[in-house]
Amino acid sequence: MKNKLSAIVLVLVVLALAGCGRKQTPGTVRVILDWTPNTNHTGLYVALEKGYYKEEGLEVEILQPPEDGAMVLVAAGNAEFAVGFQESLGPALAQDSAPLPVTAVAAIISHNTSGIISLKQAGILSPRDLSGKRYASWETPLVTEIIRTIVEDDGGDFGSIKMIPNFATDAFSALATDVDAIWIYYAWDGIAAEINGVGINYLDLGQINSNFDFYTPVLVTNDKYAAAKPDEVKKFLRATSRGYTFAIENPADAGAILLKHAPELDRDLVISSQEYLASRYQADAPRWGEIDPKRWAAFYGWMFDKGLLGKDIRNQGFTNQYLP
Repeated sequence: MKNKLSAIVLVLVVLALAGCGRKQTPGTVRVILDWTPNTNHTGLYVALEKGYYKEEGLEVEILQPPEDGAMVLVAAGNAEFAVGFQESLGPALAQDSAPLPVTAVAAIISHNTSGIISLKQAGILSPRDLSGKRYASWETPLVTEIIRTIVEDDGGDFGSIKMIPNFATDAFSALATDVDAIWIYYAWDGIAAEINGVGINYLDLGQINSNFDFYTPVLVTNDKYAAAKPDEVKKFLRATSRGYTFAIENPADAGAILLKHAPELDRDLVISSQEYLASRYQADAPRWGEIDPKRWAAFYGWMFDKGLLGKDIRNQGFTNQYLP
């Protein structure tokens, strides 16, 4: 983890230096995605396509990221917003020196929709069934500790699990080769399994342990930018909220807009994923984007207790003040 954080800091410095002289064009807001376009991003494309940003006087550019680089670019001032994750934001904020100057300003999906998927024949019906199985690991302390926690809390033997380094982007190719279980976002890979008739078992992390009902993904912004232009942040989030609200109420039409901007995506997967997410973008939150302080703090408190954060930041790193 320390090596990874050092690398992040180094990249931040390099990018900050490289970005010297690049100023934000007045009225232009740059948003960097976390990954290639998918249904987590639909509200952004809807707001762009339907002119909600223009109505706020904003020209918005939606950009694809370098690997693991979106939040770093925002921290360096080379973009105004990025799609990030509470789980990766914590270590970036809890550094003793040079914490990233970014804050989460909206939850894109109100509850954690990620979990552990396996093929039916692997017989993994509960966390303890991972004992003796091969798990596709991203080799991060956080993932290892989450798997250890859910398995041991369920009476399983974490030590018997073979943690196999695996960074496959296709979960089903990984499951068909050298692993028995892998972490996915259900809205994409889980829905893909459904529409392709692949028999799976799924362990929902947020249902297994409430500490793991964290916010993933979120929108983050640069602290200096937000302090200097709070009204622009509010305008951006007002338009973005309208985009996600449209996606909630019109999943098929919202999917068609995403496909217009990302025609390489599978149409059936996009539409089915939109229908799955329509009731989950906001879910039980009082408004789209709102972050529950208790749920945010519970996850960072757990990370701190497990030694995954260098300092206790359970009440830091987010704000709801810019939401409409």
